[in-house]
Amino acid sequence: MFDPAEVRSHLIEAARARQVFTYGALLGTLGHAFTRPLMRQLCKVLDALDENGRACGEPGLAVLVVRQSDGLPGQGWFVSRTGVYDDLPLEWEGPEARRFTEARQAEAFDYWKAP
Repeated sequence: MFDPAEVRSHLIEAARARQVFTYGALLGTLGHAFTRPLMRQLCKVLDALDENGRACGEPGLAVLVVRQSDGLPGQGWFVSRTGVYDDLPLEWEGPEARRFTEARQAEAFDYWKAP
C-alpha cells in the first residue's frame, strides 16, 4: 500500500527542513485520509525504514512522525525501540519521553541537514 521509498523521501525532506509530520499529515501527503488501519500499515513501513537505516548507520526517521495531540511518537514507536536505545524512557508520555524524542529528532535533523 505504501511505497517505502516515497515515505523515506518525505521524511528526509522533513528532516532537512527540521520539521515533523503528524501521522494524519503524513498520510495526507501520501494521498490517504487518516484511519487507524492505514496508520498501523504506515507504522510497519516506518519501523522497516528505521531497521534498514540502522543497518546503514543512519539515525531513525520514524521519530519525525508524531501524534497531533502531544507531538510525541505513538506508544508503538517506543515499544518497538526497546533494545535499540540504551536510554529509552520507561514512559512514552511526559517530560522524559519528550526529551528523548527531541534528542532523537535532533539526530535526524543533523544527519540529514541540507548541504
